[in-house]
Amino acid sequence: MLFEDNSQVLGVVFLVRHGDRQGFYQDPKSYTPSNTAITALGTQEEFQLGNLLRQRYLNQSSPAFISGINTTIADASQIQARADAGGEGGVIFNSAVALLQGLFPPTSTFSDKLPNGTTVTAPFGGYQSVEPDNDISLEGWTSCGPFATATQAFYASPEFQQKANESAGFLNSLKQYLDGRSVSLVDMIYDFMNVQSIHDAEFSQRLPPSVLAQARDLANFHEYGVFSSPNLNGIGNIAGQTILPSILEGFAQIADPSNPLKILYQAISYKPFISLFNMTGVAQQNPKLAGIVEYAAVVALEVRSSSNGPVIRFNFKNGTADTDFGVFNLFGSSGDVPLATFVDRVSGVTINDTETWCTVCNNNVDRGCNEMAFAAHQAIEAQPLHPIGAGFLGAGMALAFVLILLICMYFFGFVRFGRRGKKIQQTSDSESSKSSLGKV
Repeated sequence: MLFEDNSQVLGVVFLVRHGDRQGFYQDPKSYTPSNTAITALGTQEEFQLGNLLRQRYLNQSSPAFISGINTTIADASQIQARADAGGEGGVIFNSAVALLQGLFPPTSTFSDKLPNGTTVTAPFGGYQSVEPDNDISLEGWTSCGPFATATQAFYASPEFQQKANESAGFLNSLKQYLDGRSVSLVDMIYDFMNVQSIHDAEFSQRLPPSVLAQARDLANFHEYGVFSSPNLNGIGNIAGQTILPSILEGFAQIADPSNPLKILYQAISYKPFISLFNMTGVAQQNPKLAGIVEYAAVVALEVRSSSNGPVIRFNFKNGTADTDFGVFNLFGSSGDVPLATFVDRVSGVTINDTETWCTVCNNNVDRGCNEMAFAAHQAIEAQPLHPIGAGFLGAGMALAFVLILLICMYFFGFVRFGRRGKKIQQTSDSESSKSSLGKV
């Protein structure tokens, strides 16, 4: 399906990596994270990105303007914001706040006129507080035993061992820069080097320019191997499997003419990008994207109108180094992808609720799984989602699928809303083949 230049943007699902942060350590076997903190640079990166998104999507003269959105006041019915509440949670949450400040800046129209005639404007010239919800479901790989097992298996694989042997000389040469840190391929030495090169002038001057790029290449190999799988339902794709339900639900709400939602913004780490690029075929068609995205990288999944019903357009901007968005093809196709096709390709491998996640990850001790296990033991019907811990894994997935189906049928004229006695015809999607996704 080709791109339709005159198609209207109905709404957008944004996936955004956090901004620059301080040093960050995560266990290379379990990916259990340590605490870190956002920097002033990081908040500025996110604020500038929010401003750029405003110019692109909230500017009525822009070809990507979101139809019907309030361009001045942040309407809570039109925007949903979620932030990963995992190990980098503070960094990701604060990044989200900074981006939202750029997207919806202070405005004097954010004011109230009181009965006595006084007009009161919000502080700081009309500051708008748009606060994201913390949600650990955006970090589906933590506390997941099979994921840790698969990671160990990757480290023991012939592919990994070959790369380790080939890079041994280079890694040993890094010892002079790493203050005694381990230099094996298993360890994530790139993050330390990257942070130091940004914030430590002496370190930056000592490090040859090509060394950081070589370390980045190894980190890309390492992380793509951990957070991807050749099979869509492979455990390596769990970062994508757990975020997809909320993406699909966002698509369904945006495409529904009776729903006011225009923007779903999800602030995340780099891991879901890797899985999603792999699962959608973007990485296979663009090998340079098979790895870690930059700080403040953003995927903008536009839901657009078309003569054949709602379609999805994949836009990506890789941090501040990219001046503008690029458009990338999904699932090996060319142009916009019908919303129904997108759903068909991924709906069978999504992890839609806490109970499923607990089963997939063999977890019955935390993130709400212990309570579900107890309820099952007591023969009490467990709720599909539990509001405690880290369960919030896409409760609306089933409803989203039904909504998308009805919306597509509505566009094709197979169903009309508001008329009784009208038969609903069903069609089958002839496009049932899955794209074969391999590692790059």
